[in-house]
Amino acid sequence: MMPSAGEEALFLKPGQIMVSSEPLLVTTLLGSCVSVTMFSQRLQLGGICHAQLPGGGDPPGAERQKHPGKFVDCAIREMLGRLLAQGALRGELEVKLFGGSDMFDSRGRLRSVGRQNTEMALRILEREGIRVSNQDLGGERGRKIIFHTHTGAVFLKRLKKSGVC
Repeated sequence: MMPSAGEEALFLKPGQIMVSSEPLLVTTLLGSCVSVTMFSQRLQLGGICHAQLPGGGDPPGAERQKHPGKFVDCAIREMLGRLLAQGALRGELEVKLFGGSDMFDSRGRLRSVGRQNTEMALRILEREGIRVSNQDLGGERGRKIIFHTHTGAVFLKRLKKSGVC
């Protein structure tokens, strides 16, 4: 998908959060990481995060405070806070969740990092009273997603099994 007139393209790296009312095409690659997209149609305001780890435990440590986008629990709350601060309402947000693949050998572990990430994302969204409208989670293949901040549309491509984030 190519940007249209007046639309910029941006690559979202692991640990980053982006909220914009400007038309952007935001691309990211996911393996065990998760991305959550949130969109307010009324405000034409969209946000996306790319979180790597489920959480850092409570109370929040220095790592979580310094890099909130790295942890699923912090990233979702940070992005939601930014959207609400710009006038979005929880009930109007269209939320989509992607990633959480079992990209690495998890023998000997009860749950892979990807599974822990998806479980944390779903738990935090539920606690925040946010309904997920669409999700594509788990499996053994990575994903490339392209999020359109001005429409909330997400385009998904499943990748060959590899070591992406």
